[in-house]
Amino acid sequence: MLERSLKYVIEDLSASFPVLLLTGPRQIGKTTLLESCADETRSYVSLDDLEERAIAKNDPNLFLQIHKPPLIIDEIQYAPELLSYIKIHVDKNHKSGDFWLTGSQRFHLMKGITESLAGRVAVIDMLGLSSAEISGRAHTSAPFLPSLDWINAANPSYSSNLDSIFQKIWIGSFPKMVTDNGKFRDIFFKSYVQTYIERDVKGILSISDELTFYKFLQAAAARTGQLLNYSELARDVGIDQKTAKAWLSILAASGLVYLLPPYHNNVTKRIIKTPKLYFLDTGLCAFLTGWDSPKSLSLGAMSGAVLETYVFAEILKTYWHNGKIPHIYFYRDADQREVDFLLEQNDVLYPIEVKKTATPSLTSTKHFSALNSLKKNIGVGAVICLRETAIPLSRDVNAIPVGYL
Repeated sequence: MLERSLKYVIEDLSASFPVLLLTGPRQIGKTTLLESCADETRSYVSLDDLEERAIAKNDPNLFLQIHKPPLIIDEIQYAPELLSYIKIHVDKNHKSGDFWLTGSQRFHLMKGITESLAGRVAVIDMLGLSSAEISGRAHTSAPFLPSLDWINAANPSYSSNLDSIFQKIWIGSFPKMVTDNGKFRDIFFKSYVQTYIERDVKGILSISDELTFYKFLQAAAARTGQLLNYSELARDVGIDQKTAKAWLSILAASGLVYLLPPYHNNVTKRIIKTPKLYFLDTGLCAFLTGWDSPKSLSLGAMSGAVLETYVFAEILKTYWHNGKIPHIYFYRDADQREVDFLLEQNDVLYPIEVKKTATPSLTSTKHFSALNSLKKNIGVGAVICLRETAIPLSRDVNAIPVGYL
């Protein structure tokens, strides 16, 4: 089993909070991670078990008498009725680490958590395996920042060449796909999508036509790395904009996509306010858009967008898997000047471009100067690319290999 960075975060948070909630898509290893952190005194129950679910929903008090803490409760979203009773137990016993919860749906779950367990729960977001975890750097990876300190501390253990990176992109980050090196990939993703629609989506939305929702998934995947246009998305699928917004909110709430907000402040009114859409697993994205090999993906029309998507997800994981919240945006203005990502830390903006090249140049950063209109401190920038080693492109910009993430 590959070690996960969040193992150390869970150990620390569990010593301070009575309840810990680990959220993320299905089959990314949430339960496996919690079980690896648990000692022999902690029991486990899954609400995928219909009998257990019925007791939890209909008699939560009895459920907690049967299953005593310390306890792992898997798929807590199926019995939100439990949350109030967990609160009663927590307020009575004041013991850290009593309840570890997992949830693969955030549709109604976060509302229940906010109302019942505010101040008592640590919420952790999790995604599939990060490149650091895959390469055995789980304990040494740090939240990404394009600084010399971060670059010098990076310990890359895989190549940043085109073939290596697109092999990782095509396989994706689900543990089953990584450990099997993409064996039976199409069967895995076909089953994953069907399970997702049956178990997660249908419980929230009244979807009468599964094929239309599948078509919506494909249309969203084809737009990864692009500005979100609800009218175009709805038109291509044959649904109205209201439905498109509702369906996309489900994808975002279940951790399959991320809507990246644009950076804006009150200084300039010329900044685009539309978010960008990113799929959070590139393997699933490539499957939905029909790329049947890493080679075809690397040479295809989506190659630049899917590389940008991969980099975004890896940056996100360096924060989430260390228990941190990234302040990440993109920049685009009415003059079509765009910067792929902006990381904000301590009132400093760090601009980042992603380029499918092994020979980056400063021309890649020509739009960094547009950030001066924001009246903010601009930190060192980066071009994340397919070089094998990091080099400075100027005093203020570094070229960083994708493999360093």
